Amino acid sequence: MVVKVISFYQEGCMGCKEQTPILLEAAADLGIEIEEIDAVKNPEYIPKYNLRVTPTTLVLDGDEIRERMEGLVHREDLEAAIRRHLPEPLPR
Repeated sequence: MVVKVISFYQEGCMGCKEQTPILLEAAADLGIEIEEIDAVKNPEYIPKYNLRVTPTTLVLDGDEIRERMEGLVHREDLEAAIRRHLPEPLPR
């Protein structure tokens, strides 16, 4: 399973501005990349992922949405949602 995390935003969105540092902290803590995409400048994603609000953060397994978080997501909730889909660490 390859987990991919995408966060959709748009310029001028106050919640999106608040979400960005949370995304950066979560990515650093979990050792993953979180892709940020401007939904207005990339409208092909709106119907593809049924985007209704920004920010919207998706945890994907391939093309399948495993978690959908609409609106501002607190760091603990974001990390918990992502951790549910990360592969287990290998035993030492």
